[in-house]
Amino acid sequence: MKKILLMAVVMLASVASYAQQAVGTFTLQPKIGMNVASLTKSDGADPRIGLAAGVEAEYQATDIFSISAGLIYSMQGNKYEEKGITSTQKLDYINIPILANVYVTKGLAVKLGIQPAFNVNDKVKVSGGSTSITKDNTDAESFDFSIPVGLSYEYSNVVFDARYNFGVTKVWDGGDPMNSVFQITLGYKFAL
Repeated sequence: MKKILLMAVVMLASVASYAQQAVGTFTLQPKIGMNVASLTKSDGADPRIGLAAGVEAEYQATDIFSISAGLIYSMQGNKYEEKGITSTQKLDYINIPILANVYVTKGLAVKLGIQPAFNVNDKVKVSGGSTSITKDNTDAESFDFSIPVGLSYEYSNVVFDARYNFGVTKVWDGGDPMNSVFQITLGYKFAL
């Protein structure tokens, strides 16, 4: 038991040097990447691949803990293909991720938080053969909420981030689907 306790103390003491940024610093991180987005309870649907781009600010509170908040434009939705006809539900949001970041080793952070979002685009595109029709579909809720969970790795201020956003609110009033988004981004941290 004493050996286990001693090992735990040594491990916790060594964790103190894992953050890339100095304690008390603010950074700004422009980022760009892609989403693999779908809607839950949408049997037979394929994911929509889309852009994720924006900026996040981070405050390094301690050697192993930081808090970040951002604005991310996120292309979400899904698509169906049947008998040569493709129907794409385009749901684009401005996401506001607010995350707690715990550095578990040098440069590697585990992330967990909340993410309110606002719908800025709700369209359906139907295409088949040489015909394509796009129409506004105003049925989507204007507000969305999700729980982001992920990992990031930082090296020389370059940050690779992978997270999964679990949708908590329904996309449509009276419907069951919620957003389900896997997001990968690449960013660069600038000290402020």
